[in-house]
Amino acid sequence: MTATLERPPAAARPVPRRPARWAPPVVVVALLLAGWQLGVTLSGVAPQVLPSPLRVVEQGWANRAALWTNTLPTLQVTAVGFALSLAVGWVLATAVDFSPWLRRALLPLMIASQTLPIIAIAPLMILWFGFGLLPKVLVIALVTFFPIVVGLVEGFARTDREASNLLRSMGASRWTEFRYVRLPGALPSFFTALRIGITYAVTGAIFAEYVGAQAGLGIFMNQQKNSFRTDLVLAAVGVSAVITLALFALTFLVQRLVAPWIRR
Repeated sequence: MTATLERPPAAARPVPRRPARWAPPVVVVALLLAGWQLGVTLSGVAPQVLPSPLRVVEQGWANRAALWTNTLPTLQVTAVGFALSLAVGWVLATAVDFSPWLRRALLPLMIASQTLPIIAIAPLMILWFGFGLLPKVLVIALVTFFPIVVGLVEGFARTDREASNLLRSMGASRWTEFRYVRLPGALPSFFTALRIGITYAVTGAIFAEYVGAQAGLGIFMNQQKNSFRTDLVLAAVGVSAVITLALFALTFLVQRLVAPWIRR
């Protein structure tokens, strides 16, 4: 008699605890930093070329006031630009879902907009709209709205047809179907697209500031690069990474509040 080993279903498999889930990336990052520190120490490379992680942290802490002063404008630009991107994305995706003609007309244009190199568009935005908030907000919206729209459109397309047919058979309007079936069904795809877009938002903000701004992490990096302060450039990169991770984690909190039925 042979016994067969069957894999338990997903619901029966034990879910790793939170520390266990975070252990692998923490270990990898620690090993990379240790290797970086050891390589810089043994090679004796100049700090202007490659500073050690300890020097980056030390100089970042010593210049924390300047870093914080330049972080606030970046956060402001990111928040406003991504809010505009969300508003535009929801309007376009909803319009496309209600109108097949708009779907055929707008989707090719939105795809074409993503072929435009941001390195060429950002200077034009600065040239047309100056060094204020508007050009940077437009750059962020241009970079991030496409994942939002595509995620929503694909989510609407995956709506449970049986539920839609049931509502229609009961005389429900197209708007009622959208509200009670299509919109909840699209939220998993939306939150996936939201996480993709929020990572692009911080990058877009820093790049727009790098091209032209009065304050922000982008202009701070540019200034420190010109002064050969590689340690402060990397410190600003670390701050931008922390911001991105914090915003990425925030999307899970919003998902839990807005759509608690979505499984991880």
